[in-house]
Amino acid sequence: MTAVLDPTRTLSLSDPCTGEALEPVSVAGEQEVRAALAAARAAAPGWARTEPAERAAAVRAAADAVRTAAEELAELNTRETGKTPDDARGGVEAGIGTLEQYAQLGPLHRGRSLQGGWGATDLMVHAPRGVVAVLTPWNDPVAVAAGLLGAALVTGNTVVHKPSERCPRTGRRFAELLAAHLPEGVLQILDGDGPVGAALAGSPEVDVVAHVGSTATGRSIAEACARTGAKALLENGGNDPLIVDAGVDPVWAAEQAALGSFANAGQICVSVERIYVVTEVAAVFLDALVAEAGKWAERIGPLVDERQREHVHAHVQGAIADGARVLAGGELPAGPGSYYPPTVLSGCAPGMAVLTEETFGPVAPVREVPDLDTALREAAADRYGLAATVLTLDMEHAQRAWRELPVGTVKVNAVFGGAPGGAAEPRGASGQGFGYGPELLDEMTTTTVVHLAPAPR
Repeated sequence: MTAVLDPTRTLSLSDPCTGEALEPVSVAGEQEVRAALAAARAAAPGWARTEPAERAAAVRAAADAVRTAAEELAELNTRETGKTPDDARGGVEAGIGTLEQYAQLGPLHRGRSLQGGWGATDLMVHAPRGVVAVLTPWNDPVAVAAGLLGAALVTGNTVVHKPSERCPRTGRRFAELLAAHLPEGVLQILDGDGPVGAALAGSPEVDVVAHVGSTATGRSIAEACARTGAKALLENGGNDPLIVDAGVDPVWAAEQAALGSFANAGQICVSVERIYVVTEVAAVFLDALVAEAGKWAERIGPLVDERQREHVHAHVQGAIADGARVLAGGELPAGPGSYYPPTVLSGCAPGMAVLTEETFGPVAPVREVPDLDTALREAAADRYGLAATVLTLDMEHAQRAWRELPVGTVKVNAVFGGAPGGAAEPRGASGQGFGYGPELLDEMTTTTVVHLAPAPR
């Protein structure tokens, strides 16, 4: 373990809605991290040998426990991150559904038989990887953790889970509900910030590091895994574009853009981060987007904390300094809490941070372009590769978008949505590996090829 951890440190938190200080949370020390890893390693052989149906039953029982505690979890989430009560409850419900999905999928996770010689049998067989370190974010702490924990557990891995330091009580309570239905040692929970996560990522006792969070942290995890040989499973930052094509209803397009930019105060992994609108519909679209920003001003909660608000405002101020125009919002509101208004910027140009970096706030930066070719070219010229949306009436344009945009998910005519069980693989600075769906079970397991041939008599 390379990081030296101070067990006397605490996490200082405040309510993002009121600014009120919350009770500090103690940070795990080096001995606590070592103990959690040792317990998970000791429990790994027994959990791997547990019948898949039995593992699935435990995860299903945990989902029921989460359902019973749903209101408690939602209130904790709102208290720590400022997520609105409806959004917080929605995140818990999504987490319950994800746990139930993996409880169903776990026992169905199949290997393959291969076509070999007549006198032999050839198989590809899955096995758990061992100990999985799961590092989860603050913006949807229950739903994201449910996916990674559920998939790791049903495939027979043991887990050490570190929730985000911005919502430690929400993350810990959720994991405790799961751990209560599992054998001793199978799921360990640690509180802490970056140094604790770095200690887990750099430990030779860890076989997989599954992380959802910033690109900078993801890159440091990838470097640590390169040294230890652990598998890095990463969903990191995004800079998702929205393209508004000629011919679409600009008022409807503005509704979609506002939903993608302002929902959860723009703090969703696949939020709309930059907008390219074709000149033909740009004027009406911008007027309608400003009107939508006014409606959303009454709906959104605060940003997670002052640090995040400073980051968002710095992006907005930088764009203004470089020539962008503020059509709505853009000013720090008076009063307590870390609120930021829905903001619409026009006249945005390449090179502005609002177009090149992840703002992760309720900001809709708009760039007017002459045609779809320009929109696709500029949207694709980005180091991130998480998701993108195109609003178009032209099926040829839709197919060009999903073929030409180098991202893991392309959505046509809807900024959010998708069928259950879908799994996306981010690209570039947005990470690596499948984070959802049945494919996540493959990520959490190794595959052994077996060749069975008869011995001579």
